[in-house]
Amino acid sequence: MPKITLEVSEELSQQLAQVGERLPELLALSLQQPAVPAQVYRYILDFLASNPTPEQIAEFKPTLEMQERLRTLLARSNAGELIPTELKELDEYERIEHLVVMMKAGNLSYLTS
Repeated sequence: MPKITLEVSEELSQQLAQVGERLPELLALSLQQPAVPAQVYRYILDFLASNPTPEQIAEFKPTLEMQERLRTLLARSNAGELIPTELKELDEYERIEHLVVMMKAGNLSYLTS
Protein backbone atom coordinates (compact mmCIF):
# COMPACT_ATOMS: atom_id res chain seq x y z
CA MET A 1 0.00 0.00 0.00
CA PRO A 2 1.43 3.42 -0.89
CA LYS A 3 2.43 5.78 1.91
CA ILE A 4 1.88 9.52 1.88
CA THR A 5 3.78 11.97 4.06
CA LEU A 6 2.13 15.28 4.95
CA GLU A 7 3.19 18.23 7.02
CA VAL A 8 0.31 19.42 9.19
CA SER A 9 -0.10 21.75 12.13
CA GLU A 10 0.20 20.41 15.65
CA GLU A 11 -3.52 20.97 16.19
CA LEU A 12 -4.46 19.01 13.07
CA SER A 13 -1.98 16.28 14.02
CA GLN A 14 -3.76 15.83 17.35
CA GLN A 15 -7.15 15.66 15.61
CA LEU A 16 -5.86 13.08 13.14
CA ALA A 17 -4.43 10.99 15.99
CA GLN A 18 -7.93 10.81 17.48
CA VAL A 19 -9.29 9.46 14.19
CA GLY A 20 -6.77 6.64 14.25
CA GLU A 21 -7.29 3.77 11.82
CA ARG A 22 -10.37 5.39 10.28
CA LEU A 23 -8.24 8.06 8.57
CA PRO A 24 -8.06 6.29 5.15
CA GLU A 25 -11.84 5.81 5.17
CA LEU A 26 -12.46 9.44 6.12
CA LEU A 27 -10.06 10.68 3.45
CA ALA A 28 -11.82 8.56 0.82
CA LEU A 29 -15.22 9.90 1.90
CA SER A 30 -13.98 13.48 1.81
CA LEU A 31 -12.88 13.03 -1.81
CA GLN A 32 -16.28 11.81 -2.96
CA GLN A 33 -18.30 14.54 -4.58
CA PRO A 34 -22.06 14.49 -5.08
CA ALA A 35 -23.08 13.56 -8.60
CA VAL A 36 -24.90 16.87 -9.04
CA PRO A 37 -24.17 20.24 -7.45
CA ALA A 38 -25.48 20.69 -3.90
CA GLN A 39 -27.71 23.58 -5.01
CA VAL A 40 -29.79 21.10 -7.06
CA TYR A 41 -30.64 19.10 -3.95
CA ARG A 42 -31.17 22.31 -1.97
CA TYR A 43 -33.59 23.61 -4.62
CA ILE A 44 -35.68 20.42 -4.40
CA LEU A 45 -35.57 20.22 -0.62
CA ASP A 46 -36.52 23.88 -0.26
CA PHE A 47 -39.48 23.25 -2.56
CA LEU A 48 -40.62 20.22 -0.56
CA ALA A 49 -40.13 22.04 2.75
CA SER A 50 -42.42 24.82 1.52
CA ASN A 51 -45.37 22.38 1.80
CA PRO A 52 -46.39 22.90 -1.83
CA THR A 53 -49.97 22.60 -3.00
CA PRO A 54 -50.89 19.96 -5.58
CA GLU A 55 -50.91 22.73 -8.20
CA GLN A 56 -47.40 23.84 -7.24
CA ILE A 57 -46.21 20.24 -7.39
CA ALA A 58 -47.69 19.89 -10.88
CA GLU A 59 -45.88 23.06 -11.99
CA PHE A 60 -42.54 22.17 -10.37
CA LYS A 61 -39.66 22.09 -12.83
CA PRO A 62 -35.88 22.45 -12.87
CA THR A 63 -34.29 25.87 -12.92
CA LEU A 64 -33.10 27.25 -16.25
CA GLU A 65 -29.52 26.47 -15.20
CA MET A 66 -30.44 22.83 -14.48
CA GLN A 67 -32.32 22.55 -17.78
CA GLU A 68 -29.31 23.86 -19.69
CA ARG A 69 -26.98 21.43 -17.92
CA LEU A 70 -29.33 18.55 -18.76
CA ARG A 71 -29.40 19.60 -22.42
CA THR A 72 -25.61 19.63 -22.46
CA LEU A 73 -25.34 16.22 -20.81
CA LEU A 74 -27.94 14.69 -23.12
CA ALA A 75 -26.22 16.11 -26.21
CA ARG A 76 -22.86 14.76 -25.04
CA SER A 77 -24.49 11.41 -24.25
CA ASN A 78 -26.08 11.19 -27.69
CA ALA A 79 -22.70 11.96 -29.23
CA GLY A 80 -21.03 9.29 -27.08
CA GLU A 81 -18.79 11.89 -25.46
CA LEU A 82 -19.71 11.60 -21.75
CA ILE A 83 -16.87 11.17 -19.30
CA PRO A 84 -17.54 8.96 -16.23
CA THR A 85 -18.35 11.86 -13.89
CA GLU A 86 -20.83 13.26 -16.41
CA LEU A 87 -22.45 9.85 -16.73
CA LYS A 88 -22.90 9.73 -12.95
CA GLU A 89 -24.34 13.24 -13.06
CA LEU A 90 -26.81 12.33 -15.80
CA ASP A 91 -27.82 9.17 -13.94
CA GLU A 92 -28.49 11.22 -10.80
CA TYR A 93 -30.59 13.73 -12.73
CA GLU A 94 -32.60 10.78 -14.07
CA ARG A 95 -33.17 9.47 -10.53
CA ILE A 96 -34.28 12.92 -9.41
CA GLU A 97 -36.63 13.19 -12.38
CA HIS A 98 -38.13 9.81 -11.54
CA LEU A 99 -38.84 10.95 -7.96
CA VAL A 100 -40.40 14.19 -9.19
CA VAL A 101 -42.62 12.30 -11.66
CA MET A 102 -43.72 9.98 -8.84
CA MET A 103 -44.43 12.98 -6.63
CA LYS A 104 -46.47 14.65 -9.38
CA ALA A 105 -48.41 11.42 -9.88
CA GLY A 106 -49.26 11.39 -6.18
CA ASN A 107 -47.12 8.38 -5.35
CA LEU A 108 -44.95 10.34 -2.91
CA SER A 109 -47.66 12.50 -1.36
CA TYR A 110 -46.32 11.77 2.14
CA LEU A 111 -43.30 13.93 1.30
CA THR A 112 -45.45 17.04 1.13
CA SER A 113 -47.95 16.28 3.89
